[in-house]
Amino acid sequence: MQRKIIGQSVTRSDVWDKVTGKTLFPGDLYMEGMLYAKVLWSERPHAKILSMDITEAEKVPGVAAILTAEDVPCNEYGLVFNDQPALNKDKVRSVMDRLAIVIAEDERTAKKARDLIKVEYEDLPVLTDPRQAMKEGAVLIHEDRKDNILAYCKIHKGDLEKGFAEADVVVEGEYFTPHAEHAYLQPEAGLGYIDDQGRVVVHTTGQWAHDDGQQIAHMLQLPKDQIRVIYTPAGGAFGGREDMSVQHLLALAAWRLDKLGVRRPVKMVWDRKESFRGHHKRHPCYMKYKTGATKDGKLTAIEAEFIADAGACASSSSAVLANVVTLATGPYEVPNVKVDGCAVYTNNLPAGAVRGFGAPQAIFGSEMQMAKLAEALNMDPVMLRMKNVLGEGSILATQTVVPEGVGIRQTLVEVAEEAGWTDKGSQRTGETASHVRHGVGVACGWKNVGYSLGFPEQATAIAELYGNEDIEKAVIKIGAAEVGQGVMTILGQIAAETLGIPYERVGVVNDDTSVVPGAGSASASRHAFMSGNAVKFACLEALQAWREGQRPAIVQHQYRPPRTTPFDPDTGECFPHFSYGYATQIAEVGVDMETGEVKLTRVYAAQDVGKALNPQLIEGQIEGGVVQAQGWTLLEDFIQQGGCLKTKSLADYLIPTVWDVPNEIVSVIVEVADPQGPYGARGVGEMTMMLLAPAILDAIHNATGIWFSRIPVKAEDVLLALKAKKKGAEGTEASEGSHQPLQTL
Repeated sequence: MQRKIIGQSVTRSDVWDKVTGKTLFPGDLYMEGMLYAKVLWSERPHAKILSMDITEAEKVPGVAAILTAEDVPCNEYGLVFNDQPALNKDKVRSVMDRLAIVIAEDERTAKKARDLIKVEYEDLPVLTDPRQAMKEGAVLIHEDRKDNILAYCKIHKGDLEKGFAEADVVVEGEYFTPHAEHAYLQPEAGLGYIDDQGRVVVHTTGQWAHDDGQQIAHMLQLPKDQIRVIYTPAGGAFGGREDMSVQHLLALAAWRLDKLGVRRPVKMVWDRKESFRGHHKRHPCYMKYKTGATKDGKLTAIEAEFIADAGACASSSSAVLANVVTLATGPYEVPNVKVDGCAVYTNNLPAGAVRGFGAPQAIFGSEMQMAKLAEALNMDPVMLRMKNVLGEGSILATQTVVPEGVGIRQTLVEVAEEAGWTDKGSQRTGETASHVRHGVGVACGWKNVGYSLGFPEQATAIAELYGNEDIEKAVIKIGAAEVGQGVMTILGQIAAETLGIPYERVGVVNDDTSVVPGAGSASASRHAFMSGNAVKFACLEALQAWREGQRPAIVQHQYRPPRTTPFDPDTGECFPHFSYGYATQIAEVGVDMETGEVKLTRVYAAQDVGKALNPQLIEGQIEGGVVQAQGWTLLEDFIQQGGCLKTKSLADYLIPTVWDVPNEIVSVIVEVADPQGPYGARGVGEMTMMLLAPAILDAIHNATGIWFSRIPVKAEDVLLALKAKKKGAEGTEASEGSHQPLQTL
């Protein structure tokens, strides 16, 4: 009898190669006779390019070619909109922009030649605050547009005025969440070359190989089948590898050299400083909230405004903003809602996908409001949330019914029980005899699984079964990027379970676009759900073919989930997301009243996973997400001034180390089956990091009585706020004094 494989913590399929050093990461790639390439970056955040002189650089011995905008057949690309030039010609809009690629016999020579290129600029006004950039008359970042507002979304439901009139308590707040660096293990790197069939090949890593190929084909004006993208494992991604970084530059280098009669591979490896300026960051977001509730804790109305800093190009800003707006009310049923959001071009580094994709910003604002509302009502924060959380059949702000499998209440109940909230919650203060005060805070959250708002979501898999009477081997082919999350293992488990064969007989192939079909991006917490369903149904069909006598049995299946719909332009009514993930976290902190240091001591994290396909992988996701959120909340401070980077490397950007992480992270796996997910599973990766920030700030308030309205909250911020409170300064809304009021959208 076949043992159950789903629900078992089977060993990751890639673990042995990784721990023994056999796995090749992008920087490890090597080909005989390869050249080396370096990028010339913009030194201005906003300027006209008056001239660029490459004469002296070309004279350097060992230089094979210097590529400029003139060498690009179609000088545009982009994840959503083609608003990025591969190499800038007339204008630069941020210090991420690239002007030239120098290709030489070795990296030292490429650097030397690059530094000899002379560029003459004419500086233009620099816009770094999206609130200023969206004003009428502001200088245009992209001169072909009428203004700097990249995207606008809204949701209007019910009667807002009536909702606030029915409220016994109304709380208001303004909040800010900052840029964030992904800080993955290895900077961007890869190889570009022409293969034996004359195809342009890029061997690197990323999150969506097939989309990389489409963008490269557009840029080079080549048929899609002439582009081949091969992924090697990534040392983490967290959304930062969703946009192309080196992919199109390597493709351009290999293709152009071939046109010049030089068919040699080209390698490019960015150092950490290049990585910091060369890939997008999390969207800074300015938020304004107004929340009303009755005296017994029922929400009556929420009004929210968001202004997101998109930076110098679109990336995925329009999709991130849509997520912010649809998630803005939190996982609660609210009868009257008005949410407006803008994403605005500036001369800062581009902003794009980062773990959570808009949810952390929205949840920060909504959960800070819930924390303040609980205090205003003198109500236990868990009880307040219990009165309002979504349930089966709840109507969302978008005026559609929430998809089945709503697990937010269960996460709240189970994490409160695990943390002993009855005892802690009844005290809700942590003053001790020492100079350290202890506090506890809670936050709930939700996020979509998969692509949304009408985007044509799909995943395609091929199942191949080999053997005679019994299935001796199964090969699954699917373009699902492995970026450290363990997707190869999960898909292997689903295949083994469906086929009724040992896990060891399943092989998953995912790395080459010329071999595997597209399955979408490693983003939106979607692969377990989307690729999992594609694999499951492909295996079911292959198994039927096997039973009918086909040897080998080979089947391709494309899975499509329930269709989502875009915003109604007047009301925002839509069916935005086909599935959601839910989570609740409780944070315990110790605040040193003499130094201001905040120590995150313990986190209880409940995650509704639908069905735990591999519990150990889920625990790893939870622990990693908690620590990443801790860094965003308490340590990480990505600073740009005047569009120029002040935070240039990990020497300037502090991320949590083993000495910073909580003493204990208690993972609580909740299983409320998603009826559409494979074996009931739903996404998990992003949900683990999206709600710790407001829980920590709630805990700091519990310990000190001070509300902070922005992150990161560093020791000096706490110490200054404590001193101001001690002196009896006006109010305790620490950090809000540095904010300008939000504009009405």
